[in-house]
Amino acid sequence: MDPINLVADRLGLDQKHLIPFGHHKAKISLDAIKNNGPQGKLVVVTGITPTPAGEGKTTTSIGLTDGLGRLGHRPVVNLREPALGPIFGIKGGGTGGGKARIVPEDEINIHFTGDAHAVGSTHNLLAALVENAVYRNNACDMAPEGVTWSRVTDASDRALRQITTGLGGNANSPLRETRFDFITASEIMAILALAADPEDLKARLSRMVVGTNRSGAPVSVDDLGLAGPLMAVMRHTVMPNLVQTVEGQPAIVHAGPFGNIAHGCSSIIADRLALGYADYIITEAGFASDLGFEKFMHIKTRQSGLAVSAAVLVASVRAMRWHGGALRRELAQPNLAAMESGAANMVHHINIVRSFGLPVVVALNRFDGDSVEELQAAARIARDAGAYATAEYSGFTDGGEGGVALAEALVRATNDASVAPQQIDYAYDLDATIEEKVLGLARRVYGAESVSWSAEARRRARFFTQQGWGNLPICMAKTHLSISHDPTLKGSPSGYAFPVSDIRASVGAGFLYALAGRIETLPGLPSQPRAMAMDVSAEGEIINL
Repeated sequence: MDPINLVADRLGLDQKHLIPFGHHKAKISLDAIKNNGPQGKLVVVTGITPTPAGEGKTTTSIGLTDGLGRLGHRPVVNLREPALGPIFGIKGGGTGGGKARIVPEDEINIHFTGDAHAVGSTHNLLAALVENAVYRNNACDMAPEGVTWSRVTDASDRALRQITTGLGGNANSPLRETRFDFITASEIMAILALAADPEDLKARLSRMVVGTNRSGAPVSVDDLGLAGPLMAVMRHTVMPNLVQTVEGQPAIVHAGPFGNIAHGCSSIIADRLALGYADYIITEAGFASDLGFEKFMHIKTRQSGLAVSAAVLVASVRAMRWHGGALRRELAQPNLAAMESGAANMVHHINIVRSFGLPVVVALNRFDGDSVEELQAAARIARDAGAYATAEYSGFTDGGEGGVALAEALVRATNDASVAPQQIDYAYDLDATIEEKVLGLARRVYGAESVSWSAEARRRARFFTQQGWGNLPICMAKTHLSISHDPTLKGSPSGYAFPVSDIRASVGAGFLYALAGRIETLPGLPSQPRAMAMDVSAEGEIINL
């Protein structure tokens, strides 16, 4: 690894804006943001519907950045901070893989600069302050059963999904049923990723709703006068974090909202910072285009005004085999028929990206077992579906060299005036009703014919409209394993009724999130957690991260 000051020099950052955390990572002062002058090209990386094997979207984002660097461009990759739960659970580290990684990966994956811990501490501090206000009868006439603010943890702990607090008598009250959520599912994490600056961060924290009073009216952080102590814990989290790829290209890692509860993107601040220094800003949106990318467009770009130049859609032959009916144990074996059948999933995601008016470059992430015939067929199907270009990608094994072809295709797409994005074509207008917005998403993005609402979801939607929140965008909470709400539906399901079981408000973050099917806001551990293989060597290095 290069010293972090050299990485900053490579990006053109003045050393006075750097706040080092050791030798290989640093925070960047917000004074470094350039509001005037040349701006780089923002490219969002998304993917087709993931399989249990994973498709390498983060690895592709990093290898593409290294490929752009090898072509002589000045790139930067903007990524979310990994979450501890998946690292020790089913997923492992979130810093890429093989020769396409960001480093120091042990520090990025565990603790890093403390941003996630600050979010968790802030969230739980608010829970304690709210319950103390209720206990002291100083909570704007809010009873214990009116409190809706949960607590959070960074561990995948299914036993905390539904709990009772305040047991043991009046001294421990208020007694109430509540839950723990994942830190990445915290509204505060979503706010961190969407805030424009410290003032906006405080304003958003103030708007967060923590419950309702006995008359049914919402009670906010501002009503209770609690924004100040929250900012005391969060004040440094607004500064993005600078690290590097294994080939020395700059990487900015900031915020980590959940991809199928929140919007699943890194911060607006990180993008605005990078746009003033880099030629190409490669940023990743969580899960597939029906989740992270759709939310990137409807929530992140709408709130920030950021202009997007193009999208990269990560696909793999083995994922298309899965969507074509191949079993997991068969994913490494050539199967042209299954791949061509499952390519309908890739086509659907190409159509989602193109529906917003963006050129899309398909990255065919190569794995052992991919046949020439399958790769050629996948490229042909993608181009026939309207992809601007396709390129095979092998950054995992070949590093930046394996990302050069993809980088070249992306440069062509972003410099072709005939496909330059004009006005973004959104799936819904903000002044549409909540029901109309969800229907717009269901039809364009999820392939559904209609939406079925539970009675409770309709009641909540009416309440939110009455509170003046009906003009907020929708952040859909659904499975990432299917375009639909049903994880067993592979390929490109269509013509079905999309069910909305509930809808909740994240007023501070600035969106309503509708729930389709059963969505857990706190993961559980698998039968063989990855934590069981981890240890620390005699030299102090983490093993099997």
